[in-house]
Amino acid sequence: MFRFFSTVWENFKEYIILVILLIISLITMSLNQKPAARKVRSLAFGSFAAFTSVISDVVNIGGLKSDNASLRKLNAELMLQVNELRKYGIENAELKGLLGLKDTTNLPLIAGTVVSKSLSRSQGTYTLNIGKKNGVEPGMPVINDHGLVGIVNSTSNNFSIVRTLKNLDLKLTVQDERSRVEGIMKWNGADLVMIDIPKTYDIEPGDRIETSQLSSIVDIPIPVGSVIGLSKVETGIFNEVKINPFVDFIKTEHVFVVAIVESKIEDGEQLNFYKRKISKINK
Repeated sequence: MFRFFSTVWENFKEYIILVILLIISLITMSLNQKPAARKVRSLAFGSFAAFTSVISDVVNIGGLKSDNASLRKLNAELMLQVNELRKYGIENAELKGLLGLKDTTNLPLIAGTVVSKSLSRSQGTYTLNIGKKNGVEPGMPVINDHGLVGIVNSTSNNFSIVRTLKNLDLKLTVQDERSRVEGIMKWNGADLVMIDIPKTYDIEPGDRIETSQLSSIVDIPIPVGSVIGLSKVETGIFNEVKINPFVDFIKTEHVFVVAIVESKIEDGEQLNFYKRKISKINK
């Protein structure tokens, strides 16, 4: 033990003496009540307090920066979790609607999910994760719990391509649910419209539009949309009826394919076929 203290003394005697002298000086100053000594004591303690405060602030700032970084990370993680929960909530609401639809219909329905979307102004299409091996065939209607989404155009073993209502190549025979007026519906690149509707026909804004039994593709009534206005043609006796579709084509993720195929008529022949049928019923 003596050897340890001896070694410490030999190596640090200058510092030990300095500390002892500083302690003695501080004790002497604290006991000295002369004005000059009090002034020096106040100055020394004030300087020490200021130095301590600066050191404390530096340490605290470093700690705050670390805490802020941790909080920012936590906020980012919570944001991602909340966003994921919102996504699940929206998906859950959509799936509940589809389950309700399936429970209230006797039609054969094949459930599918949209895995890809191409929603240009002229060629709105979906790719579904179901195909031939699931029983899907070209010509089958595609629906969700809001109404008609489109028609299956082509299939492979595992996937299907669907022409949505917002596709220039898709034309359907539809009717006004209230007045039973028939017409040909198509996408014109900007709006979903019924074309060549005589101005004397009873169609009003707010009327519901559904697929017609005259259709060579969908001969069961499926909701399509509601009338939002009539665009009067300057020449002739026809109106163009604008329709607001019930389906939100951007948000749709889950659908049903109705496993019925009514016709193999090619697209190029469909328009004439519709016109012949409509002309017969409107006579």
